[in-house]
Order: sequence, then C-alpha cells, then structure tokens
Amino acid sequence: MSDDMIRIYEMNNGEKAFSPFSPEEMDRRQAGLRKLMAGRQIDACLFTSYHNICYYSGFLYCYFGRKYGLVITQDKATTVAAGIDGGQPWRRTHGDTVIYTDWRRDNYFHALQTLVGWPNPSVRRIGIEFDHVSLDLLKLLEAAFPGVEFVDIAADAMAQRTIKSAEEHVLIREGARICDVGGAALVEAVQAGVTEHEVAIASTNAMIREIAKSFPFVELMDTWTWFQSGINTDGAHNPVTNKVVEAGDILSLNCFPMIFGYYTALERTLFCEHASDEHLRLWEINCHVHREGLKLIKAGARCCDIASELNGIYRSHDLLKYRSFGYGHSFGVLSHYYGREAAVELREDVETVLEPGMVVSMEPMIMIPEGDAGAGGYREHDILIVTEDGAENITGFPFGPEHNIIPKR
Repeated sequence: MSDDMIRIYEMNNGEKAFSPFSPEEMDRRQAGLRKLMAGRQIDACLFTSYHNICYYSGFLYCYFGRKYGLVITQDKATTVAAGIDGGQPWRRTHGDTVIYTDWRRDNYFHALQTLVGWPNPSVRRIGIEFDHVSLDLLKLLEAAFPGVEFVDIAADAMAQRTIKSAEEHVLIREGARICDVGGAALVEAVQAGVTEHEVAIASTNAMIREIAKSFPFVELMDTWTWFQSGINTDGAHNPVTNKVVEAGDILSLNCFPMIFGYYTALERTLFCEHASDEHLRLWEINCHVHREGLKLIKAGARCCDIASELNGIYRSHDLLKYRSFGYGHSFGVLSHYYGREAAVELREDVETVLEPGMVVSMEPMIMIPEGDAGAGGYREHDILIVTEDGAENITGFPFGPEHNIIPKR
C-alpha cells in the first residue's frame, strides 16, 4: 500500500447538527453506561447495532454492507464509520468520529485498535452485543484483540434504554402526535376502488411533511405506513400491496413515523363503508380487551400478569386461539428492521415489572381465518407513558365501530 493510501482519518465537516436531545441528556446516557462498565470491570464497549449506536451517540448509520461501531471507554465516545458517509457521522455524533477507508479489508479493526490504544495491557475485557455480533465478526474481533475477553453488554444496555428520560418522552409524544396526522390522512384517502399502496402513500407523505416542519433540522428517513385490506389484515407486519379496497373490507391502519431513530406507532381496525354483524361483534370484543388492557398498564404491574388477565377475556369468548402475538411492547430507539427492547413485552413469558418512565403499547390482536364469519385481523394500538401513579395515554386517534367505519364518498 502506498504512503498516500491512509487507513483512518477524521472528517469533522461543518458544524454539529441539531439534536432533539441536549448534551446533558447524551452525557447522562454515556455516564450510565460507564457506571455499568466499572461495575462489571469492562474496559471498553464496542456497539455495532443501529439502536445502541443511535442511543449512545445520536448517529443512525446506513449499513449497505459496511461495518459501523461506537467505542466507549471511561473517557471517550467515538463512532467508527465508513468514508462513503463523509462528515455526516461526525455531525450527528455526541462525541468524536473516526472514518476508515476501503483500501484494506482490516481498516475497520485498525480503527478499533487505535481507539483503545492496542496493544494495551490494561484492556482485558471488551463489551459487545451478543445478540448482534455475528460469528464471523466475533472471530475477526478475537483476531484483532488476542487475549481479550469479550463479554455481553446488550442486556445491560437494553435495561438502560427501557427507562426513558423526560427528553425522550417529549420526542415520543411528538411521534404519537405525528402518528395521528398520518392516521387522519389515511382515513381521508380510503374509499372503495383505491389501492392499498395509494392509501399508504397519502399517510406516509403526510407524516414526512409534518416531521419536516416540526424540527429545525431532521433527517427524513424510514417513516412508513402499512395499510392492509381484506385477507392482508391477517398479519400485523404484512407489506402494502396493490390490492384494491372493496366496500365491506376490513382494513388495518398502521402509521410509523421515525424521528431521530425513535419509532412510534398508531394502529387501528377500520372498515370500508359497512361491516357485517359478526365483524362488528368481534371488533367490539377486541376493543373491550383493548380498554381493559389500558387500565392494567401502571407501575408495579408485571408484563406476564397483564397478558394472563387479558387472555381470560378472550378465553371467555372462545377467541384465545385466534390471538396473534403479545399485548404490547416497549418504545424508543427501535424499528421494523433494527432494535427491540424484549425485556418489556406484554407476554406470558416476560416477568419484567413496569416502572415509571417506561413507554409501552397496548395492542391486542385476533385473526379470524379466511372463510369463517368475521374473517380478518383486528388490532387497536395506543402508546402509554408509565407514571408514578398510573399511565398517560399519548395516542389521540379514536378507535372502535362508532369512529372507524369509513363512509362512502
């Protein structure tokens, strides 16, 4: 390699970009991690996931087949990014950024070694995310840092992320508001003869425009809508298609604005023009489960107990066999393609106790198979902030038959 083919460099281009989070908030997150590191005798942490790099630094990377990282020691936080990104990683990072070039395959690992001063006899334990690091990457890390013990930091980092700060609550509330904007645009676009994708486009565009005008500067990425009709409502994550909406169709509204890496959601059952008696009966039952579930979310409640109690309602109507998934989950830095705070899911196998500051959804769903009376997927979804004495519902969009049977236009 010639002398002018550098391996790593800094690209501190421009000024630091606007963030919805103060420097004090980002310092709080990193300080909390450093306290964990000290307690577990971890000398450095290497984060590789979208969610943890974003949570601790503010930078949300674009993977595209390249490696990214965030190295946190007791005195520094540095993102490791690819040269293709220019100065954007540094502008978004609360801390420093090192750029590695493509000129040699091991330049990423050279950057990591440089950040911990390798070889460094004081670096004995490095925290990594066992739920994100592949076997291939682990082998390469072990080759780059011989003799170092790699320990799992993912669970501890997730536990820290589950308790949201006041500044996070502000952003999540804004996301819930923008969900409602997307929901209103979706309802306006629904009518018999319109395709699913055209309805979804109307909702997504409304949310993107609202996000753009709500912040001094924001990266507009990954906001989306899943709008399903008829048989396509049987799965909560079924993609949008070009299916034509018909009168009498059961519909599923799913709006997802992404703001600075933070995901929020609005999900509603709708019908185009009219609903059969059996559809109405099933819909009312699911709305009843939803209302009862909203009452159960409070500090001190166990996730598994909430699930068990709501199971009893479905069981009383012989509908438990049609339940699709858990009753809700945590919100924060997550998305449909990255991130999950699995420790806070309202399921029978999760014993986590809800705490003030947590943000969770209530989203019961049942799915009646095609060919049966009332066929389709029914789901309502609200977001709640757990408080000292209960929970605050920050979703404003109405639910139920009295609101969401879309009339003929």
